[in-house]
Amino acid sequence: MTNITILHNPRCSKSRETLALIQAKSDNINIVEYLKNPPTEAEISNILNLLGLTARQLMRTKEDEYKAQNLQDESLTESQLILAMVNTPKLIERPIVLANGKAAVGRPPENVLAIIE
Repeated sequence: MTNITILHNPRCSKSRETLALIQAKSDNINIVEYLKNPPTEAEISNILNLLGLTARQLMRTKEDEYKAQNLQDESLTESQLILAMVNTPKLIERPIVLANGKAAVGRPPENVLAIIE
């Protein structure tokens, strides 16, 4: 049986919908409330590699923290952006599902079906 991990925010409707979708497919789910237990720099780097995204592409750019930390500055490096997500996990797009050596962002929730089936 596939082990599935979801970086989950229970207050987010898309995250709840995605969790319900994968719970209907599997009972082997590791739920990580990433706001309480933020991923490390290495974990975010791995997720970015699996998704084929840059750090900025995985960031919630409309959050107040994004503007307050001046993260729109194009001179910031990938490492600096990843560190910002570690220190302010609210900036990480959600939910992220990891399964079968792949990752998907559950926006829309159906995006994750490709990696869990």
